[in-house]
Amino acid sequence: MTTVDLQLLPLGRGTDPNSERGVDCPGDLPPVSDPTLVARARAAKEALGSRVFILGHHYQRDEVIEFADVTGDSFKLARDAAARPDAEFIVFCGVHFMAESADILTGPEQRVILPDMAAGCSMADMARLSQVEDCWDALAEAGIADSVVPVTYMNSSADIKAFCGKHDGVVCTSSNAQSTLEWAFEQKPNAKILFFPDQHLGRNTAVLQLGLSLDDCVVWNPLLPNGGLTNDQLRAATMILWKGHCSVHGRFSADVIDDLRAADPSIKILVHPECTHDVVLKADLVGSTEFIIKTIEAAPAGTSWAIGTELNLVQRLARQHPDKKIAFLDRTVCYCATMNRIDLPHLVWALENLVAGNVVNQIQVDADTEHWAKVALQRMLDLPGKSHRD
Repeated sequence: MTTVDLQLLPLGRGTDPNSERGVDCPGDLPPVSDPTLVARARAAKEALGSRVFILGHHYQRDEVIEFADVTGDSFKLARDAAARPDAEFIVFCGVHFMAESADILTGPEQRVILPDMAAGCSMADMARLSQVEDCWDALAEAGIADSVVPVTYMNSSADIKAFCGKHDGVVCTSSNAQSTLEWAFEQKPNAKILFFPDQHLGRNTAVLQLGLSLDDCVVWNPLLPNGGLTNDQLRAATMILWKGHCSVHGRFSADVIDDLRAADPSIKILVHPECTHDVVLKADLVGSTEFIIKTIEAAPAGTSWAIGTELNLVQRLARQHPDKKIAFLDRTVCYCATMNRIDLPHLVWALENLVAGNVVNQIQVDADTEHWAKVALQRMLDLPGKSHRD
């Protein structure tokens, strides 16, 4: 199978519907300057009543979080939606792969709405199904496919989750990556793991929690022939990491940590495991978004923290905990660009269309993909006594 790489488009000119999934809202999008937006959102939500259930990811803007019925990480929100079978509309304020997960887990009569179809995830887009299939073919040619267990991070498209379901693999979150990898290594004699799409979560988990060495890990680059690896390298590896990363968490650097510690020796560094290995090694605490929130909530007053995760959440934590000194780990302001696409005008537009009887921006996963993605998700859920938060 031959992979056709995505075209590069000049900023602001041209669109690629195969990757961007649409960048325009049909109809009139309210202007950001509209002073009635808050009142319009409240009115539309009240008019829909129990027919609508609004999910807000932790990385969303405050103006959107204000109208969320529940907040959380992606998988928690998808499960929250599944627990509301009477809600006709699930409005997911997050990104595309999250809305897909909600559609997979909710009933066939429920409709999942993404207020802006261009709210994607650069990490998820770094592992396309055709690329993963090419990789699997290469593993077969190297004679090791029968020993490989594919593990995909929750931050992946539905068809990638389905690929794992079909190939005896599993989904993981940042909270249960360790237990999921332990499960995967038990599935086959001399098992290897193909981990995608985030190389950093895979590496950090394998080395820091499972005791593997960096030499046990190789990185598969989908843009290079045979992933840029020889068959001997593939055969020798224990962890085959996909060359993918989070555009936000990959920005944080170890030298900033050094500067912060020099300025404030008491500061604690708290980061997400999607950060690079050198950053994680220098951090005091590493954990999922929910872990970060709970750590700050439990921290004593007067303590000083630098947090390496999305800026909307860091700023929200700083406002919620004025008794603690909370800083962003990067030198420059950097929001998740695709998370920030969902703003109040898009939410108002989506809700008002639902009030008018127009179902817009519905996310639908086809039946076969849904079936196999559920298989991979269920394997994760069947892990005994483990956390399934992101």
